[in-house]
Amino acid sequence: MKRFFTSESVTEGHPDKICDRISDAVLDAILTQDPVARVACETCVTTGMVLIMGEITTNCYVEIPKIVRDVINGIGYDRAKYGFDGSTCSVLTSIEDQSADIALGVDRDGAGDQGMMFGFACDETNTLMPMPIYFAHELSKKLTDVRKQGTLGFLRPDGKTQVTVEYENDRPVRISEIVISAQHSPVVSYDSIREGLIEEVIKPIIPEGMTDSNTKIFVNPTGQFVVGGPQGDSGLTGRKIIVDTYGGYARHGGGAFSGKDPTKVDRSASYMTRYIAKNLVKAGIAKKCEIQVAYAIGVADPVSISVETFGTGIMSDEQVTKIVREVFDLRPRAIIEQLDLRKPIYQPLSAYGHMGREELGVKWEICDRVNDILEAAKHV
Repeated sequence: MKRFFTSESVTEGHPDKICDRISDAVLDAILTQDPVARVACETCVTTGMVLIMGEITTNCYVEIPKIVRDVINGIGYDRAKYGFDGSTCSVLTSIEDQSADIALGVDRDGAGDQGMMFGFACDETNTLMPMPIYFAHELSKKLTDVRKQGTLGFLRPDGKTQVTVEYENDRPVRISEIVISAQHSPVVSYDSIREGLIEEVIKPIIPEGMTDSNTKIFVNPTGQFVVGGPQGDSGLTGRKIIVDTYGGYARHGGGAFSGKDPTKVDRSASYMTRYIAKNLVKAGIAKKCEIQVAYAIGVADPVSISVETFGTGIMSDEQVTKIVREVFDLRPRAIIEQLDLRKPIYQPLSAYGHMGREELGVKWEICDRVNDILEAAKHV
């Protein structure tokens, strides 16, 4: 059976990703001084303006306007001719303390909110990520690299990538379409843009055996992309949750990650379920695995745990669920401790995905529970 699946990624200069990066930079700055701070930081950007809002309870002080400007300039919006300038934009703040009702539940080591979270892994790539989102992220990272290194000097920070993979009998066999939309200088020709992106971005990333003469490549399909970033579109934290996870290949509970401290299970439990799914696939329990957990506010233990192996498991999903319950502690405090989440590790995750980021050394990408899983599998 043949099918096609598409995932997209965006660069750190995309308006929504600017917001995610600012929110996580604020979080990291606070966690550096106060590892037990409660942070829910949201950011909104539009032409010439940044708004920081949310609930933060901490015993430290951080200079939010400076953090905002450093992030924006670091992304590359550092001059007015790019349509946004981190040194001159206005920065507004509206910060309150965390709700006492929410704090009550967290103080008891319970979940900071109700909700469901999903984690996923499959054997399509070395990082155990789905192939469409894996290559979309790699293209986005390369697009940013060639801009910052000056290889393609006409590029500007905003950009998007999209990859369509063809599957036969549920296995990836080729890439059928690639889309890159890259913000650029107004004085460069379309032919130069297309040639540059194919030679410097696509060819170094996409293996030759995954494309053929029928693979379609779309570069800036409208013909130009000069106006971008916050000038071209407003941005908001948490509006790229599918880009942040599995590119739509697996389900999503709906909660965003950026700007949230690890007591928020939207973030920590999503990392934990990815950790579980990846270790299960690495252990050979299944070729494809999705984990769902659900919480009630103020309650430590999950109200439910569900495992789906899509018919690829060496045992029943019920048996795999028993293994998960035996091997992994899914209480919020235990998750924070196992994955070492009270450290300022979040800003680099704000673009190019929170999952599959082995290069960052995050603990939910480490397959260190394989032996525990195999031992538990002997007794289910």
